[in-house]
Amino acid sequence: MPIKNGEQFLRSINRLKPSVIYKGEYVTGNLSEHFAFSGLLSMQASLYDMQGEENYMDKMTYLSPHSSEPVGLSFIFPKTKNDLRRRRTMTSLWASRHHGFLGRAPDYMNIALAAYASAADVLQPFNPEFADNLKNYYVYCREHDISLSHAFVQPAGTRLSAVTDSFEDSIAAKVHEFNSDGMIVSGAFLLATRAVTSEEILIYPPPVLTLEEENPFTFAFAIPIDSPGLTLVCRESYVQGDSAYDFPLSSQFEEMDTLVLCDHVKVPRDRIFLYGSAQAANELAYESQFHAQVSHQTISRYIAKTEFFLGTAENLARLADADSDILNQHISDIIVILEILKSLLLKAEVKAKKNRWGVIVPDKGATLVANTYFPKIYPRMVEIIQHLASSRLVMIPSEKDFESEVSLDLKKYLQISDTEAHKVIALNRLAWELSASSFAGRQVQYERFFFGNPQHVTNRLYQGFIGREKLIKNVTRFLNL
Repeated sequence: MPIKNGEQFLRSINRLKPSVIYKGEYVTGNLSEHFAFSGLLSMQASLYDMQGEENYMDKMTYLSPHSSEPVGLSFIFPKTKNDLRRRRTMTSLWASRHHGFLGRAPDYMNIALAAYASAADVLQPFNPEFADNLKNYYVYCREHDISLSHAFVQPAGTRLSAVTDSFEDSIAAKVHEFNSDGMIVSGAFLLATRAVTSEEILIYPPPVLTLEEENPFTFAFAIPIDSPGLTLVCRESYVQGDSAYDFPLSSQFEEMDTLVLCDHVKVPRDRIFLYGSAQAANELAYESQFHAQVSHQTISRYIAKTEFFLGTAENLARLADADSDILNQHISDIIVILEILKSLLLKAEVKAKKNRWGVIVPDKGATLVANTYFPKIYPRMVEIIQHLASSRLVMIPSEKDFESEVSLDLKKYLQISDTEAHKVIALNRLAWELSASSFAGRQVQYERFFFGNPQHVTNRLYQGFIGREKLIKNVTRFLNL
């Protein structure tokens, strides 16, 4: 089966019946018809449709080495810098459709899985079967255009339980049993964004170091999202209504975040990629260079999102009754952010190098800088939108108000110059969702912790910086020390 289209994707999602809890109740019926997921699923379907459209197909697919049919370019093992640029073109096209608001659009995990699979042979000394499983699963996802979610992080406090409590009492994610049929896993995982609207999920928590020769707290596997014993607990949705006029962002881009609960989940043997060895888990994470590969996609998303902020800011500035120098300063700040991100993306590709597996990896330094920079500067862009929209963020009529008996008054009093009131309010509602709504608050927090604790992200940048010793020596030579 080659690339999916949107209709095929929605049919697959509706055919699956995962155990989903929303506001304390199990979700029944088709997920595509549930208010909390329907907008996002429609957007995801449009992404899958893009792949097969005549204008995009050559830019978004390549011929599978397995079937010679078109598959998503986000699955490619980039062997040349041109392959890397082609993949970036594909991810940029998807990012331009969702304007950077989908942090976990399907291409993110496609690239992650390809990175892991490219380095699967690092698992050979530990267990050749696991290496084959990972490579075969990658092919399966590529050939069936699987929409994949992931869960890497355990809730605070659970990991410590692996070393402080007995195995029976431990609440850390663990393997109860490992045999010829597979393994049985229990535990809880954060933060599975978009899991409800995916077909499968990859679970790969950081290993917990223990004294056991066969470490039951170290594993990685992938299973269908409707596997028995797997439950997804949703947070409250930020979708507040079905009006795209009132809620232009959340009505399309509200990615649901979930807590993943595994209660004695049976994982088939061919879906196990790691078990029992913290060393194997660490080597796969390191050798795959997963972080640099997905960061390449993430920078494309950062750029699309910044461009959307810039376009919104320009529109708001045209309505603002303020000093033009102040407006120009605000907008220039966003332009600087955009150009810095574009430069980092260019450097990531120009300085990309082949790893030991023959795969081109984006420049680590550029990707680490981008991952440190954007979370810090994103709140500044939000603040700029708040300043430009000013008090118009506080009192914003709704679409239904324009259909009420006060409609003529709204049209008369809320117009600005030659911009009619309906358009003014549409822009104000966009600014509100972008900078002041619950959706906006989640976006700020999500970007802030996208790659983990900000301190850990900063440490990655510091530890990964190349040339530190040379710079130190330059200064000591200058001082004649």
